[in-house]
Amino acid sequence: MLKRHCLINSKLGFFICLIFFIQFKGIAFALDLRGFVEAEARIFFNPVINPGQEDHTISGVLSPELYHQFDNGTQIYFIPFFRLDHADDERTHFDLRELDFIFSQDSWDLRFGVRKVFWGVTETQHLVDIINQTDLLESPDGEEKLGQPMVNLALIRDWGTVDFFVLPYFRERTFPGRGGRLRPPLLVDMDQTRFESDTEEWHTDFAVRYFHSIGKWDIGLSHFYGTNREPTFQLGFKKDGEPVLIPFYEQINQTGLDILYVYDNWIWKLEAIYRQGMKPIDYFASTFGFEYTFSGIWGTGMDFGVLSEWMYDERKDNATNPLQNDITFGMRMGVNDINGTEILIALVQDLESSTKSFFIEASSRLSEHWRLTAEIRALIDQPLDDPLFPLRDDDFAQISLAYHF
Repeated sequence: MLKRHCLINSKLGFFICLIFFIQFKGIAFALDLRGFVEAEARIFFNPVINPGQEDHTISGVLSPELYHQFDNGTQIYFIPFFRLDHADDERTHFDLRELDFIFSQDSWDLRFGVRKVFWGVTETQHLVDIINQTDLLESPDGEEKLGQPMVNLALIRDWGTVDFFVLPYFRERTFPGRGGRLRPPLLVDMDQTRFESDTEEWHTDFAVRYFHSIGKWDIGLSHFYGTNREPTFQLGFKKDGEPVLIPFYEQINQTGLDILYVYDNWIWKLEAIYRQGMKPIDYFASTFGFEYTFSGIWGTGMDFGVLSEWMYDERKDNATNPLQNDITFGMRMGVNDINGTEILIALVQDLESSTKSFFIEASSRLSEHWRLTAEIRALIDQPLDDPLFPLRDDDFAQISLAYHF
């Protein structure tokens, strides 16, 4: 199995090198270099439950960003990402976030290589965001994504933009290893990953999305056909008899709708999907909510916002996502100072049980190059049958200091 993964990685590396060769053969150019270096400390409030875990983690990130625009208008973005973690060997990982070549004309854009594409408007979860795979090694909230090999043609018209995607290679979701926190008692064994498609990672996926802004409305309508980015799990065993979870990736069709409506200080948001192909049933899921902002509070330049969202999944107890009937209440503060200080506080309440989750995110620039970010995440009152119960003792505080160059 290890040889199979090495072969796949070699093929992917060859694909990337071939792109470089075709584009840059015989061309001399200068790159615009930027990016960041970051140190992160994560402290857990409760002792470990599973053997091999740590009460804290210390890690570092290096992520340079290279950009160049040629005389003919062609652009290139190159963004590698590397994290070194002292506690979890799996969290020490490298990813090519972007290696993106862009050819632009007035009525179309053609992009190919490795990219990150974001779809969505809501705060708590992004149901429609299906192009890139989630990088769970980076954050439990699912916001961080792996780079996705693709060809993307965008047709730009007065009546909207239509994006076509061809996705020739599938990225498996990343999971914490034996030394990592925020994981179930059984490890996820990616060496035994299973696929519904006989072509496994090399199944070619397709997607299309229409997007248009009409006055105060932003409307996106999308469809995806291919390998599900969200695995289900099967019980299995390693050669030594240790029980493990084996990821299984199904073939799905997903139709998505995202709508954003802005009226005065109100922002109304909707994401909805209908997914076919996941066992045992096809299903509908949605996230709907609003955000209202009070500007210039207390006679200052600060903004204070309140937000609420309702997450619904008609699979209920069979849902692979814990947010099957939950509501979010939150507050956002933008200090609007020279340092760009922002604070977000939110509570997510399960409407069918006592389960709650709580998080605080805050960030501020210390200077032109330095940014400080802090985060707290906690789970409260999980019953035994709650899917988040295995993470009940993994509440943590995290602080990151990044130097942007």
